[in-house]
Amino acid sequence: MSELGKNEKVLLVISTKKIVSNLTQELCQKNNLPFINTKWPAGLLTNFEMIIKNVKKLNSMKEEKEKGEWSKFVKHEQVKLDKELNKLIKFYGGIANLKKLPDALFVIDIKKEKNSVKESGEMKIPVVAVTDTNVNPDPINYPIPGNDDSATSIEYFLREIIEAYANSYLKGQEVKANETTKK
Repeated sequence: MSELGKNEKVLLVISTKKIVSNLTQELCQKNNLPFINTKWPAGLLTNFEMIIKNVKKLNSMKEEKEKGEWSKFVKHEQVKLDKELNKLIKFYGGIANLKKLPDALFVIDIKKEKNSVKESGEMKIPVVAVTDTNVNPDPINYPIPGNDDSATSIEYFLREIIEAYANSYLKGQEVKANETTKK
């Protein structure tokens, strides 16, 4: 994780268990990391261009709403647009700033998130994952033996991994800034 952060690579955090969904969102937003905390969007990695179209639609709808462009519509149309926007936020809100395929995934519960692991294997994207005793760790590039059912265990792994990545990312940016000023 430190190496990824230092090299300013994109890490996608996948933790869809309801018991830590809010924590995942909070930690990732605080550290400006893309995340999935509700349901893996099928084809996120293998059909990235199509998924990004939905993300662009989400971003443009947010922008239109903030600018007040929806006020020209009658109330029931505004409600309909709001529902569509909320649905997009639910599924794509965590990846709204994702511009390219992630360089690595961090996955909690590879049994539940088997599709993300399968897609990352097809796209040759490395996976760091908490691997419990009920799964085969072979498809994982960097398995972390641990409990993926306990909220406190998941919270520990999320905090450690995200902090390791974020801290080294900041250090990598400082090094680049220092190199730029020396030139």
